[in-house]
Amino acid sequence: MSFVEVDLFGVYVAPMSLMMIGAYGVLYLFRKVATRQGWFDAIWYPGLFEVALYLIILSAIVLLTASLHLYV
Repeated sequence: MSFVEVDLFGVYVAPMSLMMIGAYGVLYLFRKVATRQGWFDAIWYPGLFEVALYLIILSAIVLLTASLHLYV
């Protein structure tokens, strides 16, 4: 697995940083839906839950990218 840098307007960016931004975007959408549906009322410590969910989403994006050979 070899991730290469992405040229973003002349600045080389590590692909992991783009994956982190994508994972945060997915987490943001989930948080909006969960807040609207009232799912966070049943969670004992929402901050810890969000950190764990962010890491799960980020890991899934990294593994999916690596398995599909989509070097961002």
